[in-house]
Amino acid sequence: MVHMFETATLLSPADYRAAVAAAVQAATAYYADGSTTLGDDEYDALVRAIEVYEGAHPDEVLPDSPSGKVAGGAADGDVPHSVPMLSLDNVFSAEELAEWAAGLERRLGRPAQGYCVEPKLDGLAVAARYAAGRLQQLITRGDGLAGEDITHAADAVLGLPALLTEPLDVELRGEVLFTHDQFDRANETRTAHGALPFANPRNGAAGTLRAKDRPYRVELTFFGYDAIGLPAELDHTVLLARLAELGANTAATTEAHPQRCATVEAAQQRVEEIAALRPALPFGIDGVVIKADAAADQQQAGSGSRAPRWAVARKLPAVHKVTRLLEVEWNVGRTGIIAPRAVLEPVVIDGVTVTYATLHNPADITRRGLMLGDQVFVYRAGDVIPRVEAPLVDERTGVEQPIVFPEVCPRCGDAIDTGEQRWRCVRGRNCQAVASIRYAVGRDQLDIEGLGGTRAVQLVEAGLVTDLADLFTLTREQLLALERMGETSTDNLLAAIETARSRPLNRVFCALGVRGTGRTMSRRIAAHFGSMAAIRAADADALALVDGIGAEKARVIVAELAELGPLLDKLIAQDVGTAETTPAAATAAVDTAAGDTVAEPADSGPLTGEAVVVTGSMTGALAALSRNEMNELIERAGGKASGSVSKKTTLLVAGEKAGSKRTKAEELGIRILTPEDFADLVAELLG
Repeated sequence: MVHMFETATLLSPADYRAAVAAAVQAATAYYADGSTTLGDDEYDALVRAIEVYEGAHPDEVLPDSPSGKVAGGAADGDVPHSVPMLSLDNVFSAEELAEWAAGLERRLGRPAQGYCVEPKLDGLAVAARYAAGRLQQLITRGDGLAGEDITHAADAVLGLPALLTEPLDVELRGEVLFTHDQFDRANETRTAHGALPFANPRNGAAGTLRAKDRPYRVELTFFGYDAIGLPAELDHTVLLARLAELGANTAATTEAHPQRCATVEAAQQRVEEIAALRPALPFGIDGVVIKADAAADQQQAGSGSRAPRWAVARKLPAVHKVTRLLEVEWNVGRTGIIAPRAVLEPVVIDGVTVTYATLHNPADITRRGLMLGDQVFVYRAGDVIPRVEAPLVDERTGVEQPIVFPEVCPRCGDAIDTGEQRWRCVRGRNCQAVASIRYAVGRDQLDIEGLGGTRAVQLVEAGLVTDLADLFTLTREQLLALERMGETSTDNLLAAIETARSRPLNRVFCALGVRGTGRTMSRRIAAHFGSMAAIRAADADALALVDGIGAEKARVIVAELAELGPLLDKLIAQDVGTAETTPAAATAAVDTAAGDTVAEPADSGPLTGEAVVVTGSMTGALAALSRNEMNELIERAGGKASGSVSKKTTLLVAGEKAGSKRTKAEELGIRILTPEDFADLVAELLG
């Protein structure tokens, strides 16, 4: 039904009444127990269509219409707010944001003194009242004038202190939400107690805060963004810092931290930066909030009955949509993992048409109670692989069918090891030898030119290669006997394989595709142990000492190494990856052909003691280097490469379009170099 309201064309009277009813039903469900089946985009489309109709027919406005009301007004509440708790008006484009800023400037009679730009958190707005610094009451927004008492849920809300750092009488306002990790844990807990999983984090937070007498406890997180009772002359950015001083959690602890911008153009750039960060954030956002930062500007602009005139929300495309689960495919990965994939009725999410989504594993399907034909919530943000989150059980028609799990490996027909949540073919990597070989010979692993997918299939089907080690036993006669293999291509491939034999230890280990490791972790493991034989002999305690590997991951890696034991022995016997180096080597060995490092970091070098982050596009002498090669260069120079800027970062290499990482580095006072300056610093290693 929502599709008829997706454009702002004028509704008929009947469609208007239907739109109001649908919006009221969705809001009532969401603010009562979080069970609404509408995504954010669909609800916004309903409200926009309603507002267009009411603008043309002001005498026909229904009393239940959501227009002009504070979000949350569908929920009953009997605790009066000390000061009305308003919503925000929305804009949906850069042009609309510029129009809003121009309107604010006209109202002030001058440009605003600056803007604070912060993430619009996707949860439930609350007010927390403190007396002498002690939490007394937690209240929902309700209709903006009165809310519901949810103090019973306060002890499960992280970031909302029971006792402030100062004995103040104050009311903190903010958002309570599930982080992604908390949401996953909450659904595990719910399903373990026989309850249905939440449809998505936003709906789940609303339902959790209102629930009473549950036999289990799930945690949420509070993010403060306002306060009643602090000095009125505090600018907004100063107020946020004051909330943190009092012990409340704020978005300042995140990559999408609030930032003061001098102009609306700078504010728009920060909006784009936060939007780009959205997929990597540990919680959901549905937009970015832009506020006049100066307290004087806020007081002069004032507020309407529903929203302040000095703040607006720039909404982002919804990342949750509802569609139908048509089928489940079972695919076998290169390590033998059997992964279910959802085939969906196509749906556009965040500008991309989604037809497939991950289902994680069979246990996850069972836990979520999914059935073929279900209407399901699907989540996607940026480059994040879409995932199915939950079925809409109330929408079932009775024609849905159970999902059938495979009884044998769908690729080779052998048995399945169901001992862990992620099912696996008992043949392991041997089930997908081609995929394992293709991964191993890739650019960031052994980099064997001329051994693409077609050639890998040919070698495996001919019985010449069953694992990585077999590549190094291939003879000229064997290759010449294959179709489309002439003398030149044969000699070139053998030469490339011989070059790969002397690749550094980290590259060879990475080529194994050990679960729980990647390029960075392979470099650390190689640096720590110094030889393939030492890695082969390591137990979980020894592996746990490697930077970034804890006890749990160490156990997974040890199990993988045990399974790979025969392959490791074959590689060692063939002198592949066996060049030893001193563990935690003082000087990293360099492969002059590929510029690779065996160990990281070096004890001495131009970057000794530096924690380095690279961002943006590299230019000059660094232009041809991949990000992995940049990290290896940093480590050969004695530094430690990192992917994110923090207080531990000491140096940022900022190329073109550096974005938010450069901004954060500037705020933290971190040294910043251009690619050219950095190249000069490590010139002796660039050769």
